[in-house]
Amino acid sequence: MIDDRLLGRARRLWVGLAGVPVVFKDWAVDVTVSPGSLLCPAGWVGIVGLGNAVIATAPDEDAAEIVRRALSDLPVIALIDAVAVGGRLPVAEVLGPATLAYCEIAGFRPIASRAVEVVRADGSDVEGLLTRVPAEDAAESGLVEITSPAFVVRAGLDVVAAAGYRMWPGSTAHVSVLTVPAVRGRGLARVAATAAVTHALEAGLMPQWRARPQASRRVARALGFRELGSQLSVRLLPAGAAEGVDTLARLG
Repeated sequence: MIDDRLLGRARRLWVGLAGVPVVFKDWAVDVTVSPGSLLCPAGWVGIVGLGNAVIATAPDEDAAEIVRRALSDLPVIALIDAVAVGGRLPVAEVLGPATLAYCEIAGFRPIASRAVEVVRADGSDVEGLLTRVPAEDAAESGLVEITSPAFVVRAGLDVVAAAGYRMWPGSTAHVSVLTVPAVRGRGLARVAATAAVTHALEAGLMPQWRARPQASRRVARALGFRELGSQLSVRLLPAGAAEGVDTLARLG
């Protein structure tokens, strides 16, 4: 059963990120125009589902109308499914979906450990970790963007796992975690993340865990995060290209 208080707080966050009035309506999608939306990259369509409701932003009215016509009769669960959305919209590129999970003190399941050290987020320890992981893993983690201290676990002198968070609007702590591939599966991500989430909760913040990889989602669930929804970003084809795709589809 979804905690209505936590769900409401998460929804208020994403309504604020939309940048314009938009409403999570039960079993429906509310599409609005917002060129400055933070639900997605600039110029894209952003779709966020939380609980049984979805909001979407589009860069202009033409794109918004395309989205309304294409998605209005889809089941809510399909609105953040890349395949289902791609089957209805003239899609050029897709990011996600990423699962959105949240945590509060009552549900938090910390992993007790004395192995965590607190260091500067912009220091050599974190920089060294970033050089020892694949570039795509470093980018996915978002560790380079954290505004909190970094909470690290070492093997000898080297940092092999780290976590922290970036301050988002709405008193939200967007959590980032990264572990060296050679030591994954040993629980070090949970240890480092426990320290970061504890720091955020003690500051009165709402920890948010946004993830695509299943391994990352498992870490979040182990710590008591609750998956409340998903985020999907879509870049539409230009109008002329979209018409061409539609014509080919009809001819086919």
